Amino acid sequence: MSIRLAVFDCDGTLSDGQAAVCKAMDIAFAEAGLPAPDRHQVRRMVGLSLPHAIARLAPDAGDETQMIALQSYKHAFRSARLDGSLHEPLFDGIEQLLASLHGAGWALGVATGKSDRGLQSTLATHGISGFFSTLQTADRHPSKPHPAMLEQAMADAMAEPRSTVMIGDTVFDVEMAQSAGARAIGVAWGYHEPEELLAAGAEGVAETAAQLEEMLNG
Repeated sequence: MSIRLAVFDCDGTLSDGQAAVCKAMDIAFAEAGLPAPDRHQVRRMVGLSLPHAIARLAPDAGDETQMIALQSYKHAFRSARLDGSLHEPLFDGIEQLLASLHGAGWALGVATGKSDRGLQSTLATHGISGFFSTLQTADRHPSKPHPAMLEQAMADAMAEPRSTVMIGDTVFDVEMAQSAGARAIGVAWGYHEPEELLAAGAEGVAETAAQLEEMLNG
């Protein structure tokens, strides 16, 4: 029997880091001497690796300015984590979903634009690290929608593309799944609209964690 692998995006899928991302990006742009980015556009960049997100948000800024913004963003996020002000709650029903899938024999993974440190902190804060057998981040892979993260997750779990599902809230997640030959299911509680996810090739979009579980086991 093929190993069933479910790989989750983090921000916008497992946890709600919207406020933290927007605040850190505001600080980063201010310290780089750039106008404050539009928050709607910031939310739409969630899921990309940080250098790609900043490049899209400030396309006219030079490499040095973009690098200042990148380092400032990392410092702002790290400071918020250390002083306890970072707030990235899990979305409703996520912990129960992970426990149920894990108990049913699914292999679980994460593929995210976060750093290794950021992902490990988020998972540890919510006590859900133990559910996952493979963690892929922007520290070790090209940005989504490049398939490298998902391909490595499948290799770690010894899962075939046909038995692998990528779950995410952005078009970047869906496109990554398609490039890797895996299935894709969208979630409606993140940063891109359900219609966008379906148009990109998602086989469905879950409105709740319970519905997502039904779709995975259907």
